[in-house]
Amino acid sequence: EVQLQASGGGLVQAGGSLRLSCAASGFTFDDYAIGWFRQAPGKEREGVSCISSSDGSTYYADSVKGRFTISSDNAKNPVYLQMNSLKPEDTAVYYCAADIDLSGSWTSAYEYDYWGQGTLVTVSS
Repeated sequence: EVQLQASGGGLVQAGGSLRLSCAASGFTFDDYAIGWFRQAPGKEREGVSCISSSDGSTYYADSVKGRFTISSDNAKNPVYLQMNSLKPEDTAVYYCAADIDLSGSWTSAYEYDYWGQGTLVTVSS
């Protein structure tokens, strides 16, 4: 059974940093992508960042470029999201997800096949 476990959320002041982790288990796929999404109250889930397991390619939403960094120890598992210079608008529940067929846009939540439970990030002003 494939499972994703997201952790690392918490309360931080604006300008601070947090590191989220996504640990996957039960994976038997050679190539896949791990994406981070977030959902704020009353808003749609949005793609934040993504990393490919095959070549380590990374992708970022414009709103987090230069502040967030996605990485993995061996381009596979676990996957981290280092979040620096946090802003109140970064407040959301953050989810990690796995895309195993790699056929669509990394920003589309519909492309992802497995989801972890969310971890709450709260940035105070």
